[in-house]
Amino acid sequence: MDKLYLCRHGETEWTVAGRHTGRTDIPLTERGKEQALHLRKRIEKMPFTAVFSSPKKRALDTCGSIRHEVDPDICEWDYGDYEGKTTAEIHKLHPGWDIFDDGAPHGESPEDVGQRADRFLKKILAIPGNVAVFSHGHFLRVLTARYLGLEPQMGKLFILSVASLGILGYEHKQPAIILWNSVL
Repeated sequence: MDKLYLCRHGETEWTVAGRHTGRTDIPLTERGKEQALHLRKRIEKMPFTAVFSSPKKRALDTCGSIRHEVDPDICEWDYGDYEGKTTAEIHKLHPGWDIFDDGAPHGESPEDVGQRADRFLKKILAIPGNVAVFSHGHFLRVLTARYLGLEPQMGKLFILSVASLGILGYEHKQPAIILWNSVL
């Protein structure tokens, strides 16, 4: 793989409300659809050897008509009991909670998400050329950490806005961030 283009899905009602959205299949808002179109236009002329999307509607709709393969390993974090809750609501039950440190009760741990990221990276690193992935905020942050050789918990260091573009590649054969959280 030469470069990995990370495309986070557009806005949904739950992203606007700050609700953790893992398993729930929420559609894009009208603004999210516009964001998705803009993101696709930014990358449409890039030569991709492969494009992958999460099976969730918000990621698929952001990917649009770009030819892609669906991969369940790149779904968002399973928030378990915290699905649909905001961080403020969770902090009332579990003060100081952080998804990257604590994971989700009856959902996934950081290590679980890291294992999915590792499987996906193993799959794509042998692909020649550029690869794009349409996925979700927390998952893409863990994927980035693992690509850089960091523990899954270090995904907390990488803020990622809706409909943003990130590019991972290499500097002197070392994994590196080329572009991060770019929203135009």
